[in-house]
Amino acid sequence: MRFLRVKMDELKVVTEEVPEQYRKLAGRGLTSRLILDEVPPTAHPLGPKAKLFIAPGALAGTSAPSSGRVSVGGKSPLTWGIKEANAGTPVAQSLGRLGIKALIVEGEPKDGKYYILKVTKDGTEFLPAGDLVGKGLYEAYGELKKSFPTAGFIACGPSAERKLATAGVCFNDTEGRPSRYAGRGGLGAVMAAKGLKFIVVDGTGTQPVAPANAELFHKGTEKLREAILTHGVTKPGGTLNSYGTAALINALNEAGGLPTRNFSSGRFEGAAKVSGEHLADVIHQRGGEGMTGHGCHPGCLIKCSNIYSKPDGKEHVSCVEYESDWALGPNCGIDDLDAIAEMIWQCNDLGIDTIELGVTIGVAMEAGLLKFGDAKGAVALFDEIRMGTALGHILGQGAAFTGRAFGVVRVPTVKGQGMPAYEPRAVKGIGMTYITSPMGADHTAGYSVAVEILSVGGKADPLAVEGKGALSKAFQETTAYIDTSGYCLFIAFPILDIASGFEGMIESVNAVLGTEFTGADVTKFGAEVLSWEREFNRLAGMTSAHNRPPEFMRYEKLPPHNNVYDVPDEELDKIAGA
Repeated sequence: MRFLRVKMDELKVVTEEVPEQYRKLAGRGLTSRLILDEVPPTAHPLGPKAKLFIAPGALAGTSAPSSGRVSVGGKSPLTWGIKEANAGTPVAQSLGRLGIKALIVEGEPKDGKYYILKVTKDGTEFLPAGDLVGKGLYEAYGELKKSFPTAGFIACGPSAERKLATAGVCFNDTEGRPSRYAGRGGLGAVMAAKGLKFIVVDGTGTQPVAPANAELFHKGTEKLREAILTHGVTKPGGTLNSYGTAALINALNEAGGLPTRNFSSGRFEGAAKVSGEHLADVIHQRGGEGMTGHGCHPGCLIKCSNIYSKPDGKEHVSCVEYESDWALGPNCGIDDLDAIAEMIWQCNDLGIDTIELGVTIGVAMEAGLLKFGDAKGAVALFDEIRMGTALGHILGQGAAFTGRAFGVVRVPTVKGQGMPAYEPRAVKGIGMTYITSPMGADHTAGYSVAVEILSVGGKADPLAVEGKGALSKAFQETTAYIDTSGYCLFIAFPILDIASGFEGMIESVNAVLGTEFTGADVTKFGAEVLSWEREFNRLAGMTSAHNRPPEFMRYEKLPPHNNVYDVPDEELDKIAGA
């Protein structure tokens, strides 16, 4: 395995042997350590001292099930702290088979132009991005596919070219769509600031990665495979496979924890119209190119993705997942699946994080820019972003910026990042994760919803505070380990309930990295990764004041339970290590 150091100021790629201190790191663990070691914490996220890191998980390129995750890291232009975002994509396996442990992108082109970096088994090459600059990613990916028919792509869209803090890093799915995003934190803008428009990754002629301990690898992956294929949430015909992640719409609505109309209520009267169950029904009724049970990368067993079709059966977008469905739907008072699908398509094309943009539109509606429920008006806002108007720039900088621009008090962000689809006043544990994660409000940083809402791995009252600090902390630590492994976060469901699945996860990682992790070491390792991330944020100027909920949640009662966010600051400080 090797590092490829991409020097944009010289348009040169230097191959480096992996230093000893990084050999047993991958994915998030590697990007976070490299950020701490190589990026000045007070550097401007879009300036010459900032860097972008792309690292596949430890199991990338192997035959491990559901292991196609790749991490992207850097200093966030949204939070101004450390950021890791990850995606499931065939590109992860290609990077693993090419023997690339990390791409380290630094410097800026002297001519101010955008470039394509081509990476194959035979080496690297820079090409001018030319007339692909400014194009939507659907059109751009189509053009790239003509020139590089066997490759996968990493890209930043037109929103990133404008240095918008909602811009994500885009990867292709199994059919080549620009639909798999390391979306959060504005890392697409960091990529664009480096002058790197596309990375073409072609693994043609490479072989799967052979683990150091083949016997242990086979033993571990079989245990995990069995757990995934038998657990009710992840098995074929199970919840995620049948209805996708949008199955959570009804579950959260019933719990009174579905953020509605800019976090002013926990229930949405139109929830059934945008639920995963109704989504699946619409897809099956329309037929044609639509489908459920779609995988985001080869080797995915869970297949929670979907392809949503238009009324005539032709493809509209992939995919309508829970966070996007909620952010552009209930959060904006919208119950029209076709309008939501169109907005997801627009986000994919522009290279925008659906969560941040949906939260931003909710704040704009709060400001009176348009009315809640105005689907047509919400879709029209994308024209402002696409055209680069002043309003488009305001919206494109995210919810916190938009709230300041319009003087809005109810702005649901932590560390400047918009909250995802679980109301902290109704689901207290995930709220602790939002508030104390080094990443800003991020449900994937510690998915305690598994216990609080889905009763996986135990059962906890979502409205209760007691015990939630330990729950959030344990989930955050375990998640840091999973994000390092390259496994899909959804393996958390089977490994929480099936002990052999948990053992299999650890054994497979040990077989590849040459580690000797035990169950207890998983949380220890995760705690170490979190300590690196918090140290970077501390050096960047963040304090305990950044580990606090939005003020309005302390005094505004949330219907239907009429709760406020009542977790003491002292408890939050314990989780965050303050």
